[in-house]
Amino acid sequence: MNSKLAEYVRLLASWPGLIGRGEDAERLAEDSLVLLPFLEGARSLVDVGSGGGMPGIPLKLARPDLAVTLVEADQAKAAFLEHAAAALDIELTVIAERAETAARRPELREAFDAATCRALASLPVAAELCLPFVRLGGRLLAMRSGAEAAWAGAPLLGGGEPEVVAAPSPLRDRGVVVVIPKETPTPDLYPRRPGVPGKRPLGKL
Repeated sequence: MNSKLAEYVRLLASWPGLIGRGEDAERLAEDSLVLLPFLEGARSLVDVGSGGGMPGIPLKLARPDLAVTLVEADQAKAAFLEHAAAALDIELTVIAERAETAARRPELREAFDAATCRALASLPVAAELCLPFVRLGGRLLAMRSGAEAAWAGAPLLGGGEPEVVAAPSPLRDRGVVVVIPKETPTPDLYPRRPGVPGKRPLGKL
């Protein structure tokens, strides 16, 4: 583990409310790095529902050339993300608002090569919150645990057919990444207003 990742782990473990009781900050941070092979050719990334900065911060530490934006609605967690960026001396953009509203900002909509999420929500909800940020030709990388059922709703959001790729780590031996390519523009309808995606998910799993 490089020195900056080790410092991030220390920050993560010392800040209240970022990881659950009994969770290992080091393994959580290293788990994020399973996404590195999926980012070949990507120059910009948005991490939606970033929480304590995973997977966005570990990926930025591993790929300093990557322009990383973290979207996190919880103000206390967003404050940690700003603190971590300063402490680690890395350039990050932190957007302290809900994804449903951030994705409607002209400078953020369909602006990123990749969107990532970890433990954000069910796949239909995560896709609605993330795909509007992704440019045509980009992709959503959703970290999941265990088997992932087929989902046919991606075309509603401009996505192609999801591909489920095994991506185990010491933390998640059955971990997978669901890759959804962005094939057409996301209709202006999406994402729906705050709270609606979670209450009325698109399509069925």
